Amino acid sequence: MNTQLIDSLIQVIESLTPEENKLLRTKLHARSIQKTPGVCGGQARIRNTRIPVWTLVSFHQQGADSTELLRNYPSLIPADLDAAWAYYQENQNEIDQIIQDDLAHG
Repeated sequence: MNTQLIDSLIQVIESLTPEENKLLRTKLHARSIQKTPGVCGGQARIRNTRIPVWTLVSFHQQGADSTELLRNYPSLIPADLDAAWAYYQENQNEIDQIIQDDLAHG
């Protein structure tokens, strides 16, 4: 493990302005969400899983809290849920439409 690199990264992150820190978090969240043709119908999903963002959002809207979601999806970490919520905020129409379609065909 390269502890010197980690220490340098920490210094850089701590030196960011609030705007830069927000941009960094946005970009990190964006990397956690993937769209791959042929995987989950090409819909937004959590990195390297087959867990669609819309599924998490739907369960959350039905009352599931983060603890329950993490228990039911043990491959996820809290940052994955943060990324899903951030994606939903930026793409609410897309996710809401997928949830509606699922309810209509479910």
